[in-house]
Amino acid sequence: MTRIAWWLASAVFLAAIILVWHMLAEAKLISPVFLPTPQRVWNALVRAFQNGTLIPYSIQTIEHLFWGWFVASCLAILLGAIIGSSPALRAYLQPSLEFMRPLPASATIPVFTIAIGLNESMALTVIAFGAIWPTLLSTVHGFENVDERLYEVSAALGLSKFETIWKIALPSAMPDILAGMRISITVALILTIVCEMMAGVGGLGQWILNAGRTFRSDNLFAGILVLSVLGLVSTNMISALERSLLRWKQP
Repeated sequence: MTRIAWWLASAVFLAAIILVWHMLAEAKLISPVFLPTPQRVWNALVRAFQNGTLIPYSIQTIEHLFWGWFVASCLAILLGAIIGSSPALRAYLQPSLEFMRPLPASATIPVFTIAIGLNESMALTVIAFGAIWPTLLSTVHGFENVDERLYEVSAALGLSKFETIWKIALPSAMPDILAGMRISITVALILTIVCEMMAGVGGLGQWILNAGRTFRSDNLFAGILVLSVLGLVSTNMISALERSLLRWKQP
């Protein structure tokens, strides 16, 4: 499927969803208190941006998402490179990493709340904790599967351990690393909203929660729409970074 055909198919599918949504709202099969029309949601979205009320919430969510994901990515790549480059460390640590990976990060919120407090630091810690696992395990896998012949070449060139990791292993593991980062940013966005709702640190999570409490379904859906756009933009940015860094791998 060509890129144009893909965009057309996506647009048709989106239009079908909006049409069904409009029909359900107009038929009032669900109370308008809970299901506003698309027009009401659009008007609420435009109004919220025009009067500036939604902009600070959106900026706060972007900041929480970026810093939580950024810290998680840096730690994951560093630790993953160390573990993945050492067979002994992989043998000792990988079972523990696989054990901790399925742990829902949201379940750790009470633990981090007791340890740190119900504040922004706790929210960023939970986001980073949940987002670290996809990138960490992908990095370990990437370094583990570096072609042994590349290490032989680095030894023949007299490269140090650090130079071997930086110039040989890291580029070879980059496809796995970027795949993990693309997954982790989605995890980070989910945890950002959960933490904003539970910790009361602002952001779109707080906007959506307040709208639900006051039965402002148009504002609630407007916040969800902004979140959808934010998620789409963030994953597309990682995909663009992937295409830029992995040009050598493209046919």
